[in-house]
Amino acid sequence: MAANLFSLPLYEKIFPKNTAQRVLDITLLSLLFSLLIYRLLSLRDHGFPWLLALLFESCFTFNWVLIITTRWTPLYYKTFSHLLEQRVRELPPVDMFVTTADPVLEPPIITVNTVLSLMAVDYPTNKLACYVSDDGCSPLNYYALVEASKFAKLWIPFCKKYNVQIRAPFKYFQLDQSIMSSETHSLEFQQEWKKMKYEYERLSRNIDDAARKHEAFGFALVGEFAVFSNVERGNHPAIVKIILENKENLSDGIPHLIYISREKRPKHPHHYKAGAMNALTRVSGLMTNAPFMLNVDCDMFVNNPEVVRQAMCLLLGSKEKDCAFVQCPQLYHDSPTDTLVLLHEYVGKGIVGIQGPFYGGSGCFHRRKVIYGLWPDDTKDESGIYFNSVNGKVDGDEILVKEFGNSKEFIKSAGHALKGKTDIRMNLSNSLDTAHQVAGSAYEYGSSWGEKVGWIYGSTVEDILTGLTIHKKGWRSGYCTPDPPAFLGCAPAGSLAVMTQQKRWSTGLLEILCSKNNPISATLKANLQFRMCVAYLWITTWGLRSIFELCYAALPAYCIITNSNFLPKLQEPGIYIPVAILVMYNLYTLSEYIRTGFSIHSWWINQSMGRVIAMTSWAFGVLNVVLKHLGLAETVFEITQKVDRQSSTASGGNDNIDENASKFIFDESPVFVAGTTILLVQLTALATGLLGLQPPTGGGQGSGLGEVFCSVLVVLWFRPFVEGLFRKGKYGIPLSTICKSAALTSLFVYLSKKSYKV
Repeated sequence: MAANLFSLPLYEKIFPKNTAQRVLDITLLSLLFSLLIYRLLSLRDHGFPWLLALLFESCFTFNWVLIITTRWTPLYYKTFSHLLEQRVRELPPVDMFVTTADPVLEPPIITVNTVLSLMAVDYPTNKLACYVSDDGCSPLNYYALVEASKFAKLWIPFCKKYNVQIRAPFKYFQLDQSIMSSETHSLEFQQEWKKMKYEYERLSRNIDDAARKHEAFGFALVGEFAVFSNVERGNHPAIVKIILENKENLSDGIPHLIYISREKRPKHPHHYKAGAMNALTRVSGLMTNAPFMLNVDCDMFVNNPEVVRQAMCLLLGSKEKDCAFVQCPQLYHDSPTDTLVLLHEYVGKGIVGIQGPFYGGSGCFHRRKVIYGLWPDDTKDESGIYFNSVNGKVDGDEILVKEFGNSKEFIKSAGHALKGKTDIRMNLSNSLDTAHQVAGSAYEYGSSWGEKVGWIYGSTVEDILTGLTIHKKGWRSGYCTPDPPAFLGCAPAGSLAVMTQQKRWSTGLLEILCSKNNPISATLKANLQFRMCVAYLWITTWGLRSIFELCYAALPAYCIITNSNFLPKLQEPGIYIPVAILVMYNLYTLSEYIRTGFSIHSWWINQSMGRVIAMTSWAFGVLNVVLKHLGLAETVFEITQKVDRQSSTASGGNDNIDENASKFIFDESPVFVAGTTILLVQLTALATGLLGLQPPTGGGQGSGLGEVFCSVLVVLWFRPFVEGLFRKGKYGIPLSTICKSAALTSLFVYLSKKSYKV
């Protein structure tokens, strides 16, 4: 019986049937090709707008080919975590990384909840170590973690004793008070629950009070806080603090908790989050050197306490080559997650079926040896030295110095990691001096960090670039989708945060496409599979699609103003092709929402936001990359603001948050100038047609109902901007933005009429 259990797999691959989806995909593709052929055959009989429409629709057809190819063979995994300890003699250690960079945009209480949820997962605590990277070098973050460590000594035993499922305290205590019913829980539990709630509320108050004092007067930087004296955000030495240490190596104790703020100097590039992750990797390699590493953003708390075991089923139950890392879906706890759910369901699973999911930057388990640059076809000789068919010997001392830097202690730990050895450190303090060295701003000079080793530099979306670098070596990746979801995060706080995040993604993805690490090169010169290349092309071309969407949205307005057309007339047979595409695509996407459990309203909101984001944020991402390549600007990593909604809930302000959650917040950002201009162009064109101010046309080729319909559709997509024209305060579009947009609209109308006369 024991032998049978040992032979049972830890996971199962499931290939869902998608015949209907394939048929619809091919039918829609056939219609798109039909439209292109029709335009080519009738090009002589139409003007310049017809040619533009052909160009833009060719781009949309190409994008649809990418989507079909990407999601053709969906796959997901079913894990059997209850068999893990029967199959594995000893569970491997895991180092957990949490990154934060700004105590204002990322409130410390959010980071604290993420840390507490990680430390309380269902896994032997002597196999866990939690490292928190504070790129803002804030004494407030350090204070919050010290206070959290005191609460952790109560919270972790409570969670394990009562098998608490949600281990982020703020979320757990937001649950319905009916869980305190004496009919379902013992008196002992109720008393301990009240005690935990009281202790957590005290922790929250202490952190809030410290934040207010820090903002008003600053911290009293004495005692253990003295290291924060005379530090500036971008100019300070490395700080490494051991807050908690499981010295007795107890499996039911409290995990290690280490605070890290890497050194920053004005003249040394720090490479944003990628640099922080590399510093975490080196410090953890010295202190605990676990063979697996989990990284999460500061707002991404554990929602399923079994997540580490679930991931280990894939990492330990697969051949190493088949599972370089395990990615969990990223979902939100504080807003509808329909867009993310649909992406994971209808595109993400298709990517899993090729070479594995993209690395998403959070909620991901990595093999340390893979992050250290190992290739899947590496082999060891009798002495344990690694050889690589591409790079030659990678585990000799001389090579390791060039790869990993000049710290002998770290090189030793890296060698152990590459050979699959697990270091057992009984005293973390012995590594503190070297930890400060490897967290230094100059440590990476002359090494391969950021190029061949660690998180890869060169893009503001270091996650996609690092995952691409891993996949191009021939590694595959795994996908962990437990129920309930493994991690939940905070949605961007308001429209400006969404726009900022999307602009950063667009910029970073286009940086990858324009770099030597682009997916086409990875397929031609390395081991990235062709369809995986297509998947990476689909995501890295997000920004480029914005150009075509923006121009296509302006085309109906141009046609109305110049009294020309880009669509067939209603009496022409060709009109049935674009109408069929429009109807079929929208019904298709609507059915995806309904099948996934979302409403028609959600579908419409996300369709609208998709168009708004593409024509504004993504377009500015393209502009950022163009300016960078012209040497006129440098790309900047912009932190997405997180909102501490629990404080609002506690103060009774949650209803107000819900009421205003759907409202757009505007400021004088150029992103909103673009959106307002698109709206005013459409309104001007509709007014021109309604008032009969169009120039005369001959041959019956003037604008018609098709162009008017498309222009109205764009206005409906930009409804938040329409409302913003009539609102005041932060929910209204600033007058300066309206004036700039009006000037740009006038320029568009002038150029349109001038081109018509020519």
